[in-house]
Amino acid sequence: MIEIFLPFWGDPGYLYAAVDSVRAQTDPDWRLVVVDDQYPDPSVADWFAALDDPRVRYLRNETNLGITDNYRRCLELASEEWMVFFGCDDLMLPTYVETVRAAIASAPAGVDVVSPGSRVIDETGAISDPLVDRVKQRLFAPRLSGPLVLSGEDMAVSLLRGNWTYWPSLAFRVEPVRAQGFIDDFPLIQDLALLVDLALAGSSMLVLPDEVFAYRRHSQSASSTTVADGGRFRGERAYFAIAAERADRAGWPRAARAARMHLASRLYAVTQVPGALRTRSWGSLRTLARHAATTGR
Repeated sequence: MIEIFLPFWGDPGYLYAAVDSVRAQTDPDWRLVVVDDQYPDPSVADWFAALDDPRVRYLRNETNLGITDNYRRCLELASEEWMVFFGCDDLMLPTYVETVRAAIASAPAGVDVVSPGSRVIDETGAISDPLVDRVKQRLFAPRLSGPLVLSGEDMAVSLLRGNWTYWPSLAFRVEPVRAQGFIDDFPLIQDLALLVDLALAGSSMLVLPDEVFAYRRHSQSASSTTVADGGRFRGERAYFAIAAERADRAGWPRAARAARMHLASRLYAVTQVPGALRTRSWGSLRTLARHAATTGR
């Protein structure tokens, strides 16, 4: 069984669509746990009370935990071998569980992460191909002719050059994630930090070509709003310094160099400069320009 955790804070309409996409899976061997981080809308609890589906459990945190601590809450609640940190505005295509479970069953020893193929959708659910995803998938994602296993320094280098994964689509073996945990102060780059830590600890990732997930990219998401004001890049620069130090300690010079260069992150900052100029957001512009121009020593 795959245990799907959905940490919720956001648009209830997107949440209900996400839940319905899980309930429409071709493989019934799943359990969904929605962890509401005190979103201020009582109608959400009412919707789940009326759902009457024993496969879906709705929990509401006693206090607002924030992004990272709500991930930790989901991890504490996990009771199966494999789990997913599903996005509350994303969609699972009907064969997601079927495809991921089959991959897990045939995966070589050491695989602790499964990364299936994803499409990008916009606010309306239409397929989208924004610049950030064109760069992510065409410049940095591995070229696949079939399933691919990444591990060790090769895995870390691939991710640190440009994180081409879609976090809510990933399936994780629970115990290695518990062993690594989430680092503090980097809520919008937790996905990359965890994957690099897993690589350093000896885990492998199985990458699938099968497109079974829909990742919603829209202007009101946490990642999008912090990109616009430059805040995301301040956090990324600090994280990449940590990653370079950890790679150095592991004796991984290529990974350390990739962390210090953080090429995809710097390119992303460049793409945001025209918007900052148009809106005369001078503080954001300074942050973006600094990030685009700066590499670690």
